[in-house]
Amino acid sequence: MLRRSAWWTLTLLALSGSSLAAEPGGTAPRVLQGLDGLYPELDALYRDLHQTPELSTQEEKTAAKMAERLRALGFEVTQKVGGHGVVGILRNGKGPTVMLRTDMDALPVEEKTGLPYASKVTAVDPGGQTVPVMHACGHDMHMTVWTGVATLLAKNKERWRGTVMMVGQPAEERGDGARKMLEAGLFKRFPKPDFALAVHNSSTAAAGTVEYVSGFALANVDSVDVTLYGKGGHGAYPHTTVDPILLAARYVVALQTIVSREKNPLEPAVVTVGSIHGGTKHNIIPDEVKLQLTVRTYKPEVRKQVLDAIERIAKGESQVAGSPRAPEVAITEGTPATYNDPELMKRVVAALTRVLGAQNLKEGNPVMGGEDFSEYGRAGVPAAMLWIGTVEPGKHQQAQKSGATLPSLHSGIFAPDRERTLRTGVTTLTTAALEVLGQP
Repeated sequence: MLRRSAWWTLTLLALSGSSLAAEPGGTAPRVLQGLDGLYPELDALYRDLHQTPELSTQEEKTAAKMAERLRALGFEVTQKVGGHGVVGILRNGKGPTVMLRTDMDALPVEEKTGLPYASKVTAVDPGGQTVPVMHACGHDMHMTVWTGVATLLAKNKERWRGTVMMVGQPAEERGDGARKMLEAGLFKRFPKPDFALAVHNSSTAAAGTVEYVSGFALANVDSVDVTLYGKGGHGAYPHTTVDPILLAARYVVALQTIVSREKNPLEPAVVTVGSIHGGTKHNIIPDEVKLQLTVRTYKPEVRKQVLDAIERIAKGESQVAGSPRAPEVAITEGTPATYNDPELMKRVVAALTRVLGAQNLKEGNPVMGGEDFSEYGRAGVPAAMLWIGTVEPGKHQQAQKSGATLPSLHSGIFAPDRERTLRTGVTTLTTAALEVLGQP
């Protein structure tokens, strides 16, 4: 059996098609040589984090673990920034300030992977319900990669200059963790970074590969609550009522005209009604119906157009139905679109090509999912997020041939190919950081 270091060396050779030693002047390859000795510790951390997930805004123990690791590496650590946020600062002479961000929260999902380190955790959610908890989006992998990068940078300070700013962010799944950290003074109490970098799992790409998107990569995401009002009564005498269920049915159909008839067809947008509730019994026409919508867009002007149309159509349909009250339309949650700075992405991709090989980098497509990493870019920092493949290569190849659907993020059976994903994640984020940090 190959020793682990020899296995990873051969894996990198297969990935890049050339030896890392072939680039003797490259800072990243020399720093990454420490990954072999570090890997067992990171693997243990990943399994621990996976077994001990915490819901959004409840990440107290997780944050403490991240803070403890940073302190041991010599970072100046501040906790409870905008909730359970963690900030670690490592100064190393004159040079750029580079922010590396990880999210820390988990999801109310029951794990069904059957892994020996599967989560069995339950927690009480904000509604008072006891729910299962799982790192079904892979934030445990993000945190482990982040810790690995912090370790390699701290142990190789002779290879770079500047300031490394490690940010452990809470409540990404709620969409407000980044905003709360910024409101708590993230870029005022601490150095405002020159660049912000992050990685995210991809459930559709093979482990060992990296995908990137320049420009808009993830969408604006808005949650909209709508209440439509009627006049209740007996189901046998509908003429004495104003039926809000019929009103809601017309409203749902009318919403589809926003994307198909109002918006420029070359501008992406999605309007989905995810929840509709009204009534209590077969023969009772209720007084109201409640709907919950998710809205996805990219450009700010398209976002405004779609949200305005949702409210306008609610008012118009209510007036046509003769509703006794105007509808209530409220945006309850929202995250802005994630925009990857093209110049920063160009630099990072060039560096990754030298280390991983062009065949293991792929330009991806923008998607309609959302991420509050976008808030840092909106705060004036050039930012870039890269996607790390998580699917065991053999399974990925088989799925490509058969057309089978792979387990998605937020699924109870999502499980990354642990070692390949972790090593590629550390390699990717370390290389990206060293590319934009100053050189001795």
